[in-house]
Amino acid sequence: MRVAVAYAEPGNQVLLEFEIPDGSTAEQAIRQSGVLGKFPGIDLEKQKVGIYGKVTPLDQVLQDGERVEIYRPALGKPPKKDGKAAKAGANAEGDAADDAGDAAGGEDKAAKQAAAKERAAAAKAKIAAKKAATANG
Repeated sequence: MRVAVAYAEPGNQVLLEFEIPDGSTAEQAIRQSGVLGKFPGIDLEKQKVGIYGKVTPLDQVLQDGERVEIYRPALGKPPKKDGKAAKAGANAEGDAADDAGDAAGGEDKAAKQAAAKERAAAAKAKIAAKKAATANG
């Protein structure tokens, strides 16, 4: 069966397509692909692998046409906010956006809604006219 193994580092990506025996696992495909020789920094004990973006175990049996992907570890952790600070920040941002929208777009919003209603009414009238023409025709 035909499968592919994909791996990417900044500035260097590979997609290796090849034949493997039926019943082969993701790990067997990775080892057979030669990607470990091209990228000696890959550590299958630590790095996750997947098939088309879904993390799978190394012993996952492959199907014809599947692509095994080797994922690099994240380089850093996002900064943590304590619960109170995160809530306060989210509320303040949301309130500010609401206030800006209310101040700048109150009239504009009403005009947009009216135009949308007019378009919907015109579309309904067009459909009704087609139905009437079909019924009379």
